[in-house]
Amino acid sequence: MPGRGRGILIGVAGGTGAGKTLVAQSIAEDLGHDKVLLLEQDSYYRDLVNIPLGEREIHNFDHPDAFDRELLRQHVETLLNGGDIDMPVYDMRTHTRLPEPVRVKARPIIILDGLLILEDPAIRQLMDIKLYVDADPDIRFIRRLKRDLTERGRTLDSIIRQYESSVRPMHLQFVEPSKRYADLVIPEGGYNVVAIDLLKTKIRALLAEKR
Repeated sequence: MPGRGRGILIGVAGGTGAGKTLVAQSIAEDLGHDKVLLLEQDSYYRDLVNIPLGEREIHNFDHPDAFDRELLRQHVETLLNGGDIDMPVYDMRTHTRLPEPVRVKARPIIILDGLLILEDPAIRQLMDIKLYVDADPDIRFIRRLKRDLTERGRTLDSIIRQYESSVRPMHLQFVEPSKRYADLVIPEGGYNVVAIDLLKTKIRALLAEKR
């Protein structure tokens, strides 16, 4: 647990399409983007530039080893201590990192959202608040389907194949079990107004305490 004077880290985990990003954005909009930094685990996928494009398409992106967890941990610790980072930029269409990272400045509150952030003990122990966003599997699949078709240029067949071969099995093996580490499970994600309001009250209390 971070000590007094450090930034506040809130982890938002949950399955694909559960509504993690909506929860994070709701908190940021209410508390102010000048105070809140949104950080996505997806930015820390390993660069697959040395793998042929056809093999990248069938890569397992839902396994913990798909992420550069050490770099993510280092960057989170730097931000919590008030330092700046050069955050990688990941291209979901080509499964590669862009050449130029983005300079990111620390803020009092960091919200880290991602599939497997509660699965990683090193990241988990840095968190002040651990959240798991829950939603029915069919709802999550429909949301993922719409996102990958419109935002990531995938075909219907490739989305279904990936879901059956890796997304669902990895969810059952790694994502769902990580729920037990959560301080709060939020059904229906950002649409759960009561849970989000309670969470914002807790965050404000933490901010006041660290001042």
